[in-house]
Amino acid sequence: MPKLVTAVFRARGHLIDSGLMSDAMEAVQAAGATYNVLRLDIGKHRSDESELELEVVSPNQKVYLRIRADLMSLGINETNTEDCKFEPVDIAGTAPEGFYSTTNLVTEVHVQGIWVLVEKQRMDAAVVLADGRARCIKLRDLQVGDKVITGYDGVRVTAQTTRKLQESKFGFMQGGASSERRLVAQVDQVVRTWKQVRADGRKVILVAGPVVIHVGAAGTLAAILRSGHVDGLLSGNALAVHDVEAAMFGTSLGVDLKTGAPSVHGHMHHMRAINKIRRTGSLQKAVERKQLKAGVMHATITSKVPFCLAGSIRDDGPLPDTMMDLLAAQARYAEILEGAGLVVILGSMLHGIGTGNMIAADVQTVCVDIHPAVVAKLSDRGSAQSQGIVTDVGAFLGALAQGLGVAEG
Repeated sequence: MPKLVTAVFRARGHLIDSGLMSDAMEAVQAAGATYNVLRLDIGKHRSDESELELEVVSPNQKVYLRIRADLMSLGINETNTEDCKFEPVDIAGTAPEGFYSTTNLVTEVHVQGIWVLVEKQRMDAAVVLADGRARCIKLRDLQVGDKVITGYDGVRVTAQTTRKLQESKFGFMQGGASSERRLVAQVDQVVRTWKQVRADGRKVILVAGPVVIHVGAAGTLAAILRSGHVDGLLSGNALAVHDVEAAMFGTSLGVDLKTGAPSVHGHMHHMRAINKIRRTGSLQKAVERKQLKAGVMHATITSKVPFCLAGSIRDDGPLPDTMMDLLAAQARYAEILEGAGLVVILGSMLHGIGTGNMIAADVQTVCVDIHPAVVAKLSDRGSAQSQGIVTDVGAFLGALAQGLGVAEG
């Protein structure tokens, strides 16, 4: 008969309000084990955190290992502490079998009796030990001889729990596009967070899709960029292409932005825009030579806001500034995101999910899109800290500019 395996797990945070406690219990039961609550100290005030000690009894070692992995992914750690285990990399770009694959939750590893904070926290990476430090490293960047942590021993993560406030919290709105009154309340919360993040010395990064241009909000976003409130812009080729098209021809995808009617030969405009920039050599040169006089990219460049345009297989052109080397683009994204405290995603599922995979769970994230499925997608892909606002991106940017005290231009 298989031997029962008993282990004790501990968690701290807003365990009840966030749903983490119920998630933990469901994970245990789903794996076929049982649990006993050894200790539950519930906070007495709204801001107080709770503490939980959960004894889990597994029918065998296999079930125990599964439960330990599931609970750790939630930020619930085993109380039994051992030093972490590691193995050297034997093939560059490949981790040892059984390597610990990171989440976006703040992580520590136990090395020679002390807990060491893992640096550059992000999901889907390995943890490498060197000179008493621990860092997240992408698989492709592993070098022969790197000491990579394997298994779960000596690894603990911090649960990311947030109170579900009854009134002021903005979140997923399941009933379709939000009302103007509700939008204002949500934007007010974003503005407060935005200002606090920058006051704390952390960065605010925008991730924008071409819909910003299509809905006629390029001028508003440009004004926000010029105001000095933004520390980085991440996007793809399409945003810049249609932004240049709008600045040069007054159209987006050939549609006149003033009248909403298709322009004569408008289908050629985005290609002509690409060609003009390619002939000039870059967006920077086009700005310097006054060939590009307005728009999002003009504001980004003149305001010296760091940016990256990451290419994809569908890109026309592309623009000379678009990084078609995917690995180089990922590295540049990560560089701009370093030190971020707030990421605002504006109508871009592709680049939004990509960015979400690069940031730690303590980086507050807001996803704005007219489609509820897009808003929910980022959270479904692992970025549980993401808050959604279902509305038109143009309406959101208008309210955001007002909240930041930015005059639209």
